[in-house]
Amino acid sequence: MRAWTVASPDDDLRLRDVPEPVLRGGGVLVEVLAAHVPAYTGKVVTGHRGGLPVPLILGPSCVGRVIAVAPDVFHVAPGDIVADTALLDAGGGDEILVGWVGLGGSGAGGERTDRMRAQWRDGVFAERALCAKETVVELPGADAYPDPARLAFLPWLCIAASGLHAAGPLAGRDVAVIGATGQLGGAAVLVALAEGAATVTAVGRSRAALDRLAALGPRVRTHRLTGDRATDAAGIGPVDVALDALGATPTPDATLAAYDSLRGRGTLVLVGGVRQDLAIPYGDLMHRRLTVRGSWMSDNATVSTVWRLVRSGLLDLSAVELLTVGLDGPAAALDLAERTTGLGFVALVP
Repeated sequence: MRAWTVASPDDDLRLRDVPEPVLRGGGVLVEVLAAHVPAYTGKVVTGHRGGLPVPLILGPSCVGRVIAVAPDVFHVAPGDIVADTALLDAGGGDEILVGWVGLGGSGAGGERTDRMRAQWRDGVFAERALCAKETVVELPGADAYPDPARLAFLPWLCIAASGLHAAGPLAGRDVAVIGATGQLGGAAVLVALAEGAATVTAVGRSRAALDRLAALGPRVRTHRLTGDRATDAAGIGPVDVALDALGATPTPDATLAAYDSLRGRGTLVLVGGVRQDLAIPYGDLMHRRLTVRGSWMSDNATVSTVWRLVRSGLLDLSAVELLTVGLDGPAAALDLAERTTGLGFVALVP
């Protein structure tokens, strides 16, 4: 079997022939139909997003067809189309992303997450993959979906949806997405529209990407970040919900502008990659009855919810530009992924 692997901390991502995955207890063997290659995959490989449990087959999530299931797996069956989320939760804050960087809870990990990674190490950038049963969600009716490669974007839509759901129902509310010109932010705009937001303010720096988001419909507003907190807060709000999906930023000003843009009883949700501390004014938070929430990854119920939005047509994936790559040429694929953002993504189709 062919797969994209990383053999050591100083190794590049390489295409190698590897042994076929062997079904074992708690496992679901899938044929990988399509897997999203995140824009920052190159940074993951070079160690700039945390340590990988090498050696491993890389890849955090996919859409696949079930080939076989272990005797203790009952919620999916051979032939089912499924989404693999990669998020394995042992409870008590111990979570890992199989085939990827990132740990839940405190993010520090420990003896239990080490054991989890030892048992469930390999990801899905391969022809076939063995997935933990807890990370696999059935997508009823997906066998009739006309373009399965587009469903590789589903896990990112679910991450965005989990963040938005942390603020409560969206119908009729004004929502802002900070970092909307990135892939996660673009996904959040699509979800907010599908779930009935009155307006969605797309916030970012790329004028071309903002214009593309504005073309989604009349409920989309845009604001191009200026770097001035007061100016940006006025341009963003007032809103009921602000979702921060920014990547690494030199200052926290854009996130704090989102905080400032909230109406009374509003909610700021943090789902991005900002590495700054936030100075939240105690009295203002209290008197305006604001909420600040964190959200990481997605649960299986959200996967089912988002799939229903897609299946019903409320969330139209034709709005997303799909670029496909095969297993040959992983370096070129990573380069393409790094240059693809906003309402566009790269899917590996083995």
